[in-house]
Amino acid sequence: MDVIQPIRILSVDDHDLVRKGIAAILSTEPDLELVAEANTAAEAIRLYSQHLPDVTLMDLRLPDKSGIEAARDIRAEFPAAKIIALTSYDGDQDIYRALEAGVRGYLLKEMVHAEVIRAIRVVHAGKRFIPHEVTQQLSGFFPEVALTPREVEVLTLVARGLGNKEVGDVLGTAAGTVKAHVQSILSKLDAKDRTHAVTIALRRGIIHLHMPELARTILNG
Repeated sequence: MDVIQPIRILSVDDHDLVRKGIAAILSTEPDLELVAEANTAAEAIRLYSQHLPDVTLMDLRLPDKSGIEAARDIRAEFPAAKIIALTSYDGDQDIYRALEAGVRGYLLKEMVHAEVIRAIRVVHAGKRFIPHEVTQQLSGFFPEVALTPREVEVLTLVARGLGNKEVGDVLGTAAGTVKAHVQSILSKLDAKDRTHAVTIALRRGIIHLHMPELARTILNG
């Protein structure tokens, strides 16, 4: 009788409790085998090359660089890599970026206990795993009107509390040019003002702020 080979899994997350929780879930399934764990993007890339797992669970927020960048790097060398984004980000732009990087599944961390096993098996079978909650986020902003990379830079600096002149100083451009970028951003996001644009961009995952920056933005807003 042929022996069924288990699905070999690499788990990538910088939180020990999350990795331990995933390990506990996987240990209940005889056809799933956790072969390695990583807590940084660099370690994920190294361990992927070493173990060549069948499926990788990739947190999108890692301490050295994003999981999207790590997924892109892995797939550049191993195009057949099957990666599931595991994240608390549910903004449409985060989802778009992950899909563009070649991830085969997108799983919100709140769904892990109920869905991670099914997600692994679906992706391992060569299919995509995009939960209904995630597809709703995408459909809510279709067709997509994307900000340019420069507009994202401007909006990130605006979110940090900088005025047009200060943004211009950072980017090496005139305040009038920054003002034009801001007007374009407001139009594309259908925002009433700069604060509204920042709120929309944070919700959709167009920009991300660390907690101290977010606190300053809320206080200044």
